[in-house]
Amino acid sequence: MRLSVQPQPFDLGAESNAFAAQANRAGAIVTFTGIVRNTDGALIGMEIEHYPGMTEVAIAAIMDTAMARWSLTDALVIHRHGSLAPGEAIMMVATAAPHRAAAFAAAEFLMDYLKSRAPFWKKEVGENGAEWVAALHDDEQSLARW
Repeated sequence: MRLSVQPQPFDLGAESNAFAAQANRAGAIVTFTGIVRNTDGALIGMEIEHYPGMTEVAIAAIMDTAMARWSLTDALVIHRHGSLAPGEAIMMVATAAPHRAAAFAAAEFLMDYLKSRAPFWKKEVGENGAEWVAALHDDEQSLARW
């Protein structure tokens, strides 16, 4: 299991390949990458803040839960902080499990947690100013299914 909370970009291909190379006990690997979206074309960037130490402890705990609940052979979470431009990768989740259903479910569980409960604060900076990103009802409903 590996967790990285970092300001620098990551190489999705290299991270995926490294994860897969050591997942020899798995029958399935699922990866997901979240991207800074520019829905209306007016986004200049996103600023992501967190409390170092607290963030890692909270995410590691939910990763431990996923590892046990779905009998994962491995898991990876990379989450960036700092200033990000539209189109940049914010985060990556990878799960490895004996069977695909467990790998997919664990990846979704981790993504739902990261989206709505991980201690990150996101501010969108646009042409008309900056605004903190509020939790969405859909995100809360997604998390509630677990």
